[in-house]
Amino acid sequence: MKFTVSREKLIKPLQQVAGVVERRQTLPVLSNVLMVIEGNRLSLTGTDMEVELVAHIELDEELPSSEITVPAKKLVDICKSLPNDSDISFELNDQKMTVKSGRSRFSLATLPANDFPNLEEATGDIEFSINQGYLKQIIDRTSFAMAQQDVRFYLNGMLFELSENRLRAVATDGHRLALCDGEAQIAVSETTQSIVPRKGVIEIARLFSDEDGDVAIALSQNHIRVETSELRFTSKLVDGKFPDYQRVLPKKGDKIVIGEKSEMKQSFSRVAILSNEKYRGVRIKVLAGTITIVANNPEQEEAEEVISVDYDGPELEIGFNVNYLLDVLNVVISDSVKIALNDSNSSALVTDAEDESAMYVVMPMRL
Repeated sequence: MKFTVSREKLIKPLQQVAGVVERRQTLPVLSNVLMVIEGNRLSLTGTDMEVELVAHIELDEELPSSEITVPAKKLVDICKSLPNDSDISFELNDQKMTVKSGRSRFSLATLPANDFPNLEEATGDIEFSINQGYLKQIIDRTSFAMAQQDVRFYLNGMLFELSENRLRAVATDGHRLALCDGEAQIAVSETTQSIVPRKGVIEIARLFSDEDGDVAIALSQNHIRVETSELRFTSKLVDGKFPDYQRVLPKKGDKIVIGEKSEMKQSFSRVAILSNEKYRGVRIKVLAGTITIVANNPEQEEAEEVISVDYDGPELEIGFNVNYLLDVLNVVISDSVKIALNDSNSSALVTDAEDESAMYVVMPMRL
């Protein structure tokens, strides 16, 4: 194996691929990136056995086919430290990869490509395309509600529900739920559900964020594959059944509060300073034309804010985890937010006042 590539071409794909590689691995080869040359194309692959990312780089010349694995982090650090406009040459000799640029020379240990695991090739049962920026927006508006290391493993991810020309993303940790609908050219005869694990969701949002251009998505029974001409990302799916989220959506919230998003966000943030550090509870008193937000803590300290809102219903008092409300306000797109309430023991349904494609359910707290 011997080739030369510009640092400019190599650095971004290499960093993307190294991003899926875990630092601490039981198998040494999993700390490496697989380099494969076929014709005039260099492919870089990183995996942790759950997710896999392949990046493609066009080379200036046709070369004999070859493959090897080299340490991912060390290679990234070397390439980052080289001058921006430099060319980097690679040469494999006696199982050592020599990396040269200008007067710099590095010799890296390698491991055979045969040892590198390969996620089984997912044959897509369902395939469709969607705009990259649109997909990222759907994920960004819901991913904050995913559970982290919950024993109910199926909550540590995001539900992708596919129906005719519609993609729905749902995430919940048992205390709050986020749902976002998106249009996509999907041809399916019946609604299908797949749970993408947390790491897979985060990587998709990180990698495919370009506003322009479509990504091709293929879903099989065990894998999801998201692909452009430069990148191919594959993740295993969570083998489990997602809870029936439709039952959680509040049906008859007749007390409708409409408020200004940034004002609410600032008020909740200020009041949160004096909330109980462990439970993060705030009390909300809803009156005609205003809501009053109150927080207390074990040190007998108190914060109170009054916000003007559009509301003319009966008086109501309800408690919430302030962090959950702030998470929702951070992803609402328009300038105003709508909160539908029923009583002090029922969940709140929060939506964007001008766009109901996303819905958020927040369970109340007893304070």
